[in-house]
Amino acid sequence: MSVGVLVGAAWRLVLTLAVAWLAICLLLFLMQERLVFLPNIGGRTLVATPEALGLDYEDVTFEAADGVRLHAWFVPAEDARGTVIVFHGNAGNISHRLDTLRIFHGLGLNTLLFNYRGYGQSEGRPSEAGLGLDAAAAWEEITGRRGIPAEEVILFGRSLGGTLAAQQAAATPPAALVLESTFTSVPDLAAELYRIFPVRLLARLKFDARAALAEVQAPVLVVHSRQDEIVPFSHAEALLEAAGSRAELLEIRGDHNTGFLQSGQAYRDGLAGFILPRLPAR
Repeated sequence: MSVGVLVGAAWRLVLTLAVAWLAICLLLFLMQERLVFLPNIGGRTLVATPEALGLDYEDVTFEAADGVRLHAWFVPAEDARGTVIVFHGNAGNISHRLDTLRIFHGLGLNTLLFNYRGYGQSEGRPSEAGLGLDAAAAWEEITGRRGIPAEEVILFGRSLGGTLAAQQAAATPPAALVLESTFTSVPDLAAELYRIFPVRLLARLKFDARAALAEVQAPVLVVHSRQDEIVPFSHAEALLEAAGSRAELLEIRGDHNTGFLQSGQAYRDGLAGFILPRLPAR
């Protein structure tokens, strides 16, 4: 085989790889919402209710500022000292968060579990701006319609939900903010997952928890596991640095989705030790 033929074949291979690389870049740019928002993983059908835990609850519907109707459960606790608004992750729906509900109810806290737009029984289609409106609507449901004082409200976010909780805490200061298994921003995490692509230039979605923390005045608890296989522990360290002296770390063990369960009593004690002293005494 001649040198010319070999060179030609090499150039065709390079061209094919370049075209494939560009095609993937285009897909990453155009399909970000489908990569980030995963309401159909686990399904939109509610597989259980708080009754499965033996808990009374109120089935709630409220509207975001753009008119999208959101579905939620409000679960009261007897002689509650405070109320937790739970911002869930990017997959599934509130019926997959009963373990989290059990923990907060065990701490004597009211809990609002709500589905973002496009998740569970909520209307609409998820977007970064839309989820921001949903977060504000959940805050209004608790502090506005129900009249619960902001100093009795805890914002809790897991994974993607942590970015929303941080942004809401920057806008409407709560008693405290808890960020569990949360990444600093979508571009930061994507740059680690897709190292051969210029994802920082391609990223249309931001979900920037680190930037929001610069505006948060409430105490912050960062919860993370060094075994987290999706969000590296370095993100927790960066969030702690961004929050400064207002922040504490609760280090748990286990993977991204079930570390809080694997950590058992240490996790529950860590939440109680951070949250309860920051609520008004009864």
